[in-house]
Amino acid sequence: METAEGMFVCRPRGIFRKEGLKPLTGDIVAIKPEPQGGGVIEDIFDRTTWLPRPPVANIDRLYIVSSCDKPKPDSYLIDRLAAAACSRGIEAVIVFNKSDLLVPADLPEVYRQAGFETFIVSCETGEGAQELKNSLAGHVSCLAGNTGVGKSSILNLIFGSPILETGEISEKLGRGKHTTRQVELYKIAGGYVADTPGFASIDYADINELTRENLAFYFIEFLPYLGRCKFTSCSHTGDEGCAVANAVKTGKIPDQRYANYCKIYQHITKNPGIRDNRDFKNK
Repeated sequence: METAEGMFVCRPRGIFRKEGLKPLTGDIVAIKPEPQGGGVIEDIFDRTTWLPRPPVANIDRLYIVSSCDKPKPDSYLIDRLAAAACSRGIEAVIVFNKSDLLVPADLPEVYRQAGFETFIVSCETGEGAQELKNSLAGHVSCLAGNTGVGKSSILNLIFGSPILETGEISEKLGRGKHTTRQVELYKIAGGYVADTPGFASIDYADINELTRENLAFYFIEFLPYLGRCKFTSCSHTGDEGCAVANAVKTGKIPDQRYANYCKIYQHITKNPGIRDNRDFKNK
């Protein structure tokens, strides 16, 4: 724990377990120092934001990291994470890493058109490093994304020295070997940034705040068209007189984002009421 008097290794009070409350990286807490060293977490203050996976609290930006190649970019995962972040009041920023392996095609432009701050980065050439560092300044942020996309490598690049262990890509599976095993905050440019373990599959990105009724509100480029459909019950998945679908046809909403919206909508429809019993209780 970081305090004005220095760093303390702390343990939570036993009552937190009974209350179903678990301290998260990023929590603002009250601690009581112990005579033998370290301290006890006495209280966890209300969180402005929180995510169960990756388990972080009080962040204002989620940097969703994809790779240009090895592994191939997964727009469905990006869009799920972006919608889930938005549902928690967290701004989503998109980062495409490994531009030295493959020149990015139109995917970064899809997210710029949708309204996301978007970066193209190479840990080999240094492309985009300073711009990304400037974006992180003054924020409490978290890097998240699939395994092997280079989150730890990006932080090493930004800090200018190896602060985190990095891994190799499994050629057999086309994804990275897990290297980051816990969430930890690092000071950077007047703010903090957290590295997180990678997701092995899409299930790890399911935050389960998304419903059929609210999903469209978390696709930010849909917002100007909501409430303008022929029917108030429009699902925006092909209904007659849908203003969102019409915006897709006229090129105002990217086709790929709309396709992923429909895919997520169908997933929610087939799995109603699912909640993750590993979610942490918010205070």
